[in-house]
Amino acid sequence: MTTLRADEALSSHAQYEDAVRRAREAAAAYYGDGDSALDDVTYDRLLRAVADWEKDHPGQVLPDSPTDKVGAGAAPVGDVAHTTRLLSLDNVFAPDELSAWGVSLERRLGRPSTGGFTVEPKMDGAAIAARYRAGRLVQIVTRGDGSHGEDVSHVIGTIDGLPAELPRPVTFEVRGEVLFTQEQFEAANAVRAAHGAKVFSNPRNGASGTLRAKDRPYRLPMAFWAYGVVDLDGESFLPPGATHAELLRAVEDAGVRTTAATQAGLHLCETLDEAQRRVDGIAAMRAELPFGIDGVVIKADAAEEQAAAGFGSRYPHWAVAYKLPPVERRTKLLGVEWKVGRTGVIAPRAVLEPVEIDGSVVTFATLHNPADIRRRDLHLTDTVTIYKAGDIIPRVQAAVAELRLDEARPVPLPEHCPECGGDIDRSQERWRCAKGAACRLPAAILYAAGRDQLDIDGLGERCVEALVAAGDVADIADLFTLGVDRLAVASGSEKRGAKLAEQMAAARSRPLSRVFCALGILGTGRSMSRRIAAHFRTMDAIRAADAEALRGVDGIGAEKAPVVVQQIAELAPVIGKLVAAGVNMTEPVQDEAAGQGPLAGRTVVVTGRMTGPLDGYGRTDMAALIEKAGGRSGSSVNAATHYLVAASAGGRPSSKAVKAQQLGVEVLTPEAFAEIVADHLG
Repeated sequence: MTTLRADEALSSHAQYEDAVRRAREAAAAYYGDGDSALDDVTYDRLLRAVADWEKDHPGQVLPDSPTDKVGAGAAPVGDVAHTTRLLSLDNVFAPDELSAWGVSLERRLGRPSTGGFTVEPKMDGAAIAARYRAGRLVQIVTRGDGSHGEDVSHVIGTIDGLPAELPRPVTFEVRGEVLFTQEQFEAANAVRAAHGAKVFSNPRNGASGTLRAKDRPYRLPMAFWAYGVVDLDGESFLPPGATHAELLRAVEDAGVRTTAATQAGLHLCETLDEAQRRVDGIAAMRAELPFGIDGVVIKADAAEEQAAAGFGSRYPHWAVAYKLPPVERRTKLLGVEWKVGRTGVIAPRAVLEPVEIDGSVVTFATLHNPADIRRRDLHLTDTVTIYKAGDIIPRVQAAVAELRLDEARPVPLPEHCPECGGDIDRSQERWRCAKGAACRLPAAILYAAGRDQLDIDGLGERCVEALVAAGDVADIADLFTLGVDRLAVASGSEKRGAKLAEQMAAARSRPLSRVFCALGILGTGRSMSRRIAAHFRTMDAIRAADAEALRGVDGIGAEKAPVVVQQIAELAPVIGKLVAAGVNMTEPVQDEAAGQGPLAGRTVVVTGRMTGPLDGYGRTDMAALIEKAGGRSGSSVNAATHYLVAASAGGRPSSKAVKAQQLGVEVLTPEAFAEIVADHLG
């Protein structure tokens, strides 16, 4: 049989037949009890390839083609007739395709659209119709083939946002999306694992399966957001001639949650150009949403324009889904690596068959701990679902158990510490080496030497391991006792040893914030270390502080404060050795302390590579510059941000730039920002 990769064009009837078969099988698995072999992006590409071939060969279209059918013709139909057809949406993937959709809408209207557009998130779940009679939720029906669906009313009372009873005795049918939020998804898989059931591979499939399951000994809460409404039983609930936005407002007033209530919101736009900017804005906040979205929906807002544009066999002509780049893909789990971190935790990391997600090629993903690996029932060679959004590290969601190979075997858990070969402390979910600090020493020293800490250039992994193996260092303070001879042996040459000695000497004069950060105290990374050092100014003052005093530092709460105090006390011998070695233990007084400087009272976020006078400034350098000028360095754009410093670049703006535009945050080029802080450069 001729087969085809999903990213290839179809070039023969045999390939076309195979593509139709694969698409229908994937859809049948998704809507059935199994799990699709294709992730969303692969399925979308396959459907587009089929549609493109059929456009060029209209006389050879197969009768079972999925392109003109709701749910690819594979959705369980059921025997409940819909009040009006419940259809899918056509897709676009780029600004020029959205513009082309706008042109087709104008052609159908016979004139330019004047009623404006709505923009709302496209929830990644399962479409349903929910019927309220006299204020009571009496029936829930799946989309099915768009004309008929399955009755799934057994889930009434388990869906947040879709109340079983409304404050007013109104009658109408609301349409929307049922899904698992990320929190609900994790809780659902924990419940399923406790009952010996297979965990869901992703929230979307989990929601679809949960809607149709009737005989489970447990109930799994889900969530709902409405995106449409129709009259029911001939009763008039809808305001005459109401726009789409007004209809959703009526639904919300009745007590049912709508897409307008999401963080992404419902936006009214006069033009498609404005709608495109809203699409970019929703895409920018995608990683922050508590649920998955796979796109953004644009609709003609005016009722008369919707009626004039009409419907196709599968989707309305007055609405379109702007699909976003995939943040979820499927790939092979090739192996699991175990590393001992600087805190002593033995952390697993998934090794993957490379796959492109959210604009980057992913080869590794997060696995939390051994218990989590077992809960997710992961096997080597499994097809696994990987999720990544924004700057979030990719994570393994679950295995697709239906695609498991016969030779697959459970991920082996370490019997001994992968670093030193010693015993493992298994008393908690996160396993640790029983040797504690002695085992994590190389990782702790490498962290301390990092650019954001002591910035000891050239002190790499091999050199550190050689120093530890020779017994030359037992903690980070020992680094400052090493002579050129010992450094030359560890680094492999006298020249490198001499350079390292120079770097060690320079590291002695780093500000207190960097030295404190180098200690590796949990919960005190670079930003928090700067705040602590700026607050107390000397190491003596930090060591004398109790938990109550530490809570005076912005960002340290009641739970973190005593933990930091305890760790500082435990590090007393190391701190003493650092003092004896002549390492600086004070923080320079900056304009910020006196409430002065051009950035006094302002929060600045930096993104992208700096140019002009700031060329070569990294993230840490920029943060130090901002604080030196009296400001505060932020990591994400929000309502409290005053400036976003972003290098100008071609193409679409960064997610931070889009969000800044949404919030009215002033965006500065590196050159413009350099002028503001000119007196503090160098």
